[in-house]
Amino acid sequence: MNVLIVYAHPEPQSFNGAMKDLAVETLTELGHQVVVSDLYGMGFEAAAGPRDVTRRMNETWFNLAREQGHAAENDLFAPDIQAEIDKVRAADFLLLQFPMWWYSMPAILKGWVERVLAYKVAYGLGQWWDEGPFKGRRAMLSLTIGQPASAFFPDGRNGDIDRILWPLHAGLLRICGYEVLPAFVAYEVPWIGDEGRKAILSAYKERLVMLDDIEPLFFHTLAEIGPDHRLKPDIEPSTPGQHRGGKGAR
Repeated sequence: MNVLIVYAHPEPQSFNGAMKDLAVETLTELGHQVVVSDLYGMGFEAAAGPRDVTRRMNETWFNLAREQGHAAENDLFAPDIQAEIDKVRAADFLLLQFPMWWYSMPAILKGWVERVLAYKVAYGLGQWWDEGPFKGRRAMLSLTIGQPASAFFPDGRNGDIDRILWPLHAGLLRICGYEVLPAFVAYEVPWIGDEGRKAILSAYKERLVMLDDIEPLFFHTLAEIGPDHRLKPDIEPSTPGQHRGGKGAR
């Protein structure tokens, strides 16, 4: 399969860099075609704006989604954006490699998402969730965290990791149609020593080798959503991000 790794870390010798290198090596050895977008190495611009398109539909007032849709329909994306869109469209598997900063991804990767997974490229009205443009393809987050796993248990100091990652799993990958594999999370990386980091890399290699056998995360389908944009009354919420409220959801 064709693999795109979008890598976001400013230091090539970082543990994120080691994980990226391992993914390239392992997936290549398995016979896959691997392409890497090294965002810091490319000097990728994070901020979306008028320069993302070569010609605007409205020169006096800029609306990002409308300009993206116009560019998608008329081949008007700037060359750097179009190059990344082409990589995404060619990929059967999308892997995002990054450190968790402030409960989310680095700004440069968020910018890549905003500029590349554009309206009418990666989503659109009636083309989202289980009917998204990348339906049938797979995606996965691979990330590092500086604190122990226990801090991200449901009752942990930092909150449930599954809920923390819900905006990325659901609002980023699934909304584009991807089958989303469970994230690979490397915890406590700065504090576990060389042996601990070697153990993480070994576990990561095992995960990469078994990609085809991993069950994707569960998401409710569009058919389970009512006209009020909520789960139908007879559907029991079964994801980290959806619930009926009440004390347990606070």
